[in-house]
Amino acid sequence: MEKNGRFLDRAVGLDFSKEQLLTASTRQKLRSKTCYKNIKWMEGNALDLPFPDSSFDAVTIGYGLRNVIDRHKAMTEIRRVLKPGSTVSVLDFNKSINPLSTTIQELMIDNIVVPVASGYGLQDEYKYLKSSIKNFLTGNELEMLALEVGFSTAKHFEIGFGLMGNLVAIR
Repeated sequence: MEKNGRFLDRAVGLDFSKEQLLTASTRQKLRSKTCYKNIKWMEGNALDLPFPDSSFDAVTIGYGLRNVIDRHKAMTEIRRVLKPGSTVSVLDFNKSINPLSTTIQELMIDNIVVPVASGYGLQDEYKYLKSSIKNFLTGNELEMLALEVGFSTAKHFEIGFGLMGNLVAIR
C-alpha cells in the first residue's frame, strides 16, 4: 500500500490481555473501512516492547500508562521504539491540581461511570478508577517524566474541563 499522508499504512495494537486482544480483533472484523484492515493485534508488555529500536512513526497509549507498574520504564520503551522526531500521545484520566475538577471527576466516576459499568457487569473493572487516578501523575509530572526519559519536548493538554488529559511528546 502506498503512503498517502491521510491514513496509517499499518498499525499495531499491543496489550498484555488476551481477552482485550480478542475483543479488539472481533470489533475490527465488523468494520468495513479499508483502514481497519491493516491493524495487527499482538500480545506484549509495555515494559518490554517486542519491536526493534526506531520502528514506529507514532505511538499512542489510551488509558494504559496509569495502570503500568513502572511508568518510567514504559515511557523509556516507547521512546526507544519511536523514530527520531516522532510523537507519542498518552490519553488518560487527568490527575488535576484543581480541587473543583477533582470533585467533578470523582462525582462522575461514582454516579455515572461505575453505575453504567455495573449495568454491563463490569463494576469491579471500574471501581478502582478513583484510586488509580489519585496515584497517577499530574500533567506537569507527566511532562517531566517524558523529558527525563529523553523526549525532546513534552506538553500536557487538559481536556473536558480537566477531567481528561493528553500528553504529547516528541522524540
